[in-house]
Amino acid sequence: MGKIKIGILGYGNLGKGVEEGLRRNPDMELVGVFTRRNPEDLNTSSPAYSLNNLKDFKDKIDVLIMCGGSKSDIPEQGPKMAQIFNTVDSFDNHGKIPEYYEIMDNIAKANNKVAVISTGWDPGLFSLNRLFGEAVLPQGNTYTFWGKGVSQGHSDAVRRIKGVKKAVQYTLPKVEMVEDIRNGQEVAYTNRTAHDREVFVVLAEGFKRDEIREEIVNMPDYFSGYNTRVHFIDDEEFERNHKKISHGGKVIRQGTTSDGNISIYQFELALASNPEFTASVNIAYARACYRIAQNKDYGAKTVLDIAPGLLSMYSMEELRNRIV
Repeated sequence: MGKIKIGILGYGNLGKGVEEGLRRNPDMELVGVFTRRNPEDLNTSSPAYSLNNLKDFKDKIDVLIMCGGSKSDIPEQGPKMAQIFNTVDSFDNHGKIPEYYEIMDNIAKANNKVAVISTGWDPGLFSLNRLFGEAVLPQGNTYTFWGKGVSQGHSDAVRRIKGVKKAVQYTLPKVEMVEDIRNGQEVAYTNRTAHDREVFVVLAEGFKRDEIREEIVNMPDYFSGYNTRVHFIDDEEFERNHKKISHGGKVIRQGTTSDGNISIYQFELALASNPEFTASVNIAYARACYRIAQNKDYGAKTVLDIAPGLLSMYSMEELRNRIV
């Protein structure tokens, strides 16, 4: 069987991560990077093309990995691309995933395509582990903590505000709450009470700090309701202290197996590069997407719909011998 042919839509941090990750997956090959920018301006040795030429590759790409932001890129591009290609994306606006799933499912089925949505680590691997925890420990509570680290989606949302030149957002978990849960104690957990958000902004000339701060802290789906601290800094400090893209987090299921017996199920990530790891997950699901399309099981899929064995480059016989 030939290599799976991959296209990359968007060449930000995630797109660059997919490009790098494909070099570590010998069963795949990169057809090209597609961008809204001038392809000649991209700092890449890979084939690069204008987004306007993407339709010309309809029969040359097995899976298109969409690497834009969840705030506006993926909701606009996803439905268009699913008419032409099998797709994988990292749409991470949790509250809107059911709506986005329905849109993508209808379009993918109508066009005999597979659209794997909301991959990455949350949603993605964390979603799977929330499911595992609840299935194994049906009596209990699940807690998700993000950070300390850079949220790509939240940072991108801030950067899209008019007047913001550069921005990064750090998600900060409440360490004391994590330890209480691990020790079997009950806690008053919500996503908002369990985390703080810290934003560092380089302001464009002519814009007012107070107005930008108000727009950030009141942004629906991203910052509204959270304890959010906004700091305004200069270019030099940003370049010196805020260029790393590390992140991580954990899913903890605290459940009982009988009266008085508490079990703790945990899944934890510590990532030197958030976008590179997210890209690695997307690549694995691109492999699954290709296999599902080969079986003509068309429509939208989440990580909960996809058998784990489809993610691996190895055969099920090899996996049974080596992993099971």
